[in-house]
Amino acid sequence: MKNQIQLITYIDRLGCKNIQGLQQMLNNELKDIFGGVHILPFFHPYDGEDAGFDPINHQQIDPRLGNWEDLKALSDEVDIMADLIVNHISAQSAEFEDYLQKGGKSEYAPLFLSYNTVFPNGASENDLLSIYRPRPGFPFTNVKFQDGTNKLIWTTFTSNQIDIDIASKLGINYLEGILDKFQEAGVTIIRLDAAGYSVKKQGTSCFMIDETFTFIEELTKKAKAKGIAVLVEIHSYYKTQIEISKKVDYVYDFALPVLVLDTLFNKNTKSLKKWLDISPRNTITVLDTHDGIGIVDVGSENGKLGLIEDEILDKIVNKVHSNSNFESVKATGKAASNLDLYQVNCSYFDALGKDENAYLMARAIQFFVPGIPQVYYVGLFAGENDMVLLKNTNVGRSINRHHYTKEEIKKSIEKPLFKKLKELMLMRNTHKAFDGEFHLIKTDTHIFNVQWTNKTHKAALYIDLNKMSMETTFLS
Repeated sequence: MKNQIQLITYIDRLGCKNIQGLQQMLNNELKDIFGGVHILPFFHPYDGEDAGFDPINHQQIDPRLGNWEDLKALSDEVDIMADLIVNHISAQSAEFEDYLQKGGKSEYAPLFLSYNTVFPNGASENDLLSIYRPRPGFPFTNVKFQDGTNKLIWTTFTSNQIDIDIASKLGINYLEGILDKFQEAGVTIIRLDAAGYSVKKQGTSCFMIDETFTFIEELTKKAKAKGIAVLVEIHSYYKTQIEISKKVDYVYDFALPVLVLDTLFNKNTKSLKKWLDISPRNTITVLDTHDGIGIVDVGSENGKLGLIEDEILDKIVNKVHSNSNFESVKATGKAASNLDLYQVNCSYFDALGKDENAYLMARAIQFFVPGIPQVYYVGLFAGENDMVLLKNTNVGRSINRHHYTKEEIKKSIEKPLFKKLKELMLMRNTHKAFDGEFHLIKTDTHIFNVQWTNKTHKAALYIDLNKMSMETTFLS
């Protein structure tokens, strides 16, 4: 992956109708801004219940978006990241429908996880209560088969997302088949979606257990053998991220978004600097994504201190709510149909109270800390909360998944904030200092000063939080 800023986007929400349209956008309106693009699920269907994360066929590009040849043409110009959804498959898939019709006689029966698969002798109360949950309730759906029998099928997220047995021969072949397809299309990096939930074992939390690490490590080896790097997507306690980073090519720095909010809200760099002293360097940095702003990534866990004290974290969340005129409250937790109760759903621009100066500082921090920056398409335009889409879908994440028209994009790229952001992005992409060494300068807590040096090349960021002023320096 190039050490340049990466775009993360849906194809159909960036003023494009298909992969060819995205290619044209990157070659025109967004020329030179991105070294690569993470295309959010483009599989059939890309517009399912979970916006493509519930694929009926993971090896088929939705015909409305194009085909594998189109993706290969795009990969010849920029790095392509694609999602490998390792935990589940759609209930409408041919494999699961065959299982419903034939039950245990289906050739695909071993592909799917049921209650009995994990608890062959039944589960104790403690077994069930120990399961880590991203949503309320137990991870099972009562499914009726064609012969009239019922069975509890494991569904970590929704009843339309059927968990697969990644340890079975069918599960192994299923994932390797997707890797082969990606390799042919020139995909250079994959994001393991929902990998933390992929292994279930009685007597454990069924989340990021030892066997999960082993699975991730083995799958990473298979991908790298095909020339594909691996990014692991895990929202979890910060020390877990550090451990994962030792076994894969890249991890997300999901702690950064809230740490930046803490820095700007409280005019205090203490927690951010603490993290930068210990954070993994093989990271993809983000401020916003297609999901919400992760809280669990900086919080405490089972009495263990997090990166930010719980009381301060609560105040940060409340500040986001007030800054967004409490629009985020309508999209978070039980207020809407949410998969994740550990995230706040809000555009990052709204989280900062639409303060353009603060927003530019936040992006500057992202671009100057270690890691490869990834910018979400809504964040690229400093997009605001889409309350109409939220109302229409009642899905909390929709608040930050706006469908841009080409006209909206034309207006956005003419705004002064976009032009300032673009200038900063181009420097991040081209200045040789960012290929050198990172230095966190010791300063008072209201000052954030970092530098990159590479022989005679130097890039520096200096922020005075008391004055809310920022200075960047680039020398060659």
